[in-house]
Amino acid sequence: MATHTRTAEFVSPGHPDKICDFIADSLLDTYRAGDPESRVAVEVMGGHGLVTINGEVTSRTEIDAERIIRDIVGSDFRIIANIVEQSPEISQGVDTGGAGDQGIMKGYATSEAESLMPLEYELARTVCRELYGIYPYDGKTQVTIADGKVKTVLASFQHSKNGELLSNLRNIIDADEYLVNPAGEWDRGGFDADTGLSGRKLIVDNYGPEVAIGGGSFSGKDYTKVDRSGAYMARKVAVDYLKKFGACEVVTKLAYAIGKPDPVMAVAFVDGREYPIEGYDLTPEGLRRTLGLDNVRFADTAVWGHFGRGFSWDG
Repeated sequence: MATHTRTAEFVSPGHPDKICDFIADSLLDTYRAGDPESRVAVEVMGGHGLVTINGEVTSRTEIDAERIIRDIVGSDFRIIANIVEQSPEISQGVDTGGAGDQGIMKGYATSEAESLMPLEYELARTVCRELYGIYPYDGKTQVTIADGKVKTVLASFQHSKNGELLSNLRNIIDADEYLVNPAGEWDRGGFDADTGLSGRKLIVDNYGPEVAIGGGSFSGKDYTKVDRSGAYMARKVAVDYLKKFGACEVVTKLAYAIGKPDPVMAVAFVDGREYPIEGYDLTPEGLRRTLGLDNVRFADTAVWGHFGRGFSWDG
């Protein structure tokens, strides 16, 4: 990656959008625990005393969605759930091993950080995780780097005091400039302050704003939704090719057609040079087996990003 000025942000698990992602994946995990073949595509919106679930599920098991949600957000929420079976027109393509939708997935790996993630992204995530250990609430961080040097670090955390937050921030990371709670100290956060929506923190879920993504969201979707499983596979191939070629940067691209098992595009760019992606089973079932998706607790992916955390697709 070129050494220019770059900025990335991160959000804590207490952020409203991340709460919604966690709910969506908790529902998915519960369906899969009862029926590993469950097909799940649920969206979650929450805030101000209301959580709404809408989506499509085909499963041999039934779950108590309301109890699961209340275990996460508390008992003082009204819950509206509207879940229907998957469209039979979609099912007929998936039943034969095809992808559950069309879409483009991007993968990425860089040698500039141990996690093989962009440096500014990894720093923003690290700072957010460290601060969340002190302030386990709603919060955001942002890190700007230039030529590998940290220029500006921003942190806004619910229930934090500016002086203490600044001291903690200085202990975590060295920077030329620190900004703490720039709009002032705040105590109202999470669902009390804002409405959240699953799938809205796509850049946080991926690689930060410097790296292009396909556009599909992850949380609340089973493996047949290739916008999730395909993106995970694209990351694995990027990591594999980075190591294979001893490269600085790898970008991978997959594209699928609904109802078709094999991708219509599968290429990798290794330090800018194009190579075909070969030697992998890129069908939805192949992604499931290769990545061990039956053994993944997806709620774990809904916080702290989906890549660079030691999942099966990271190495």
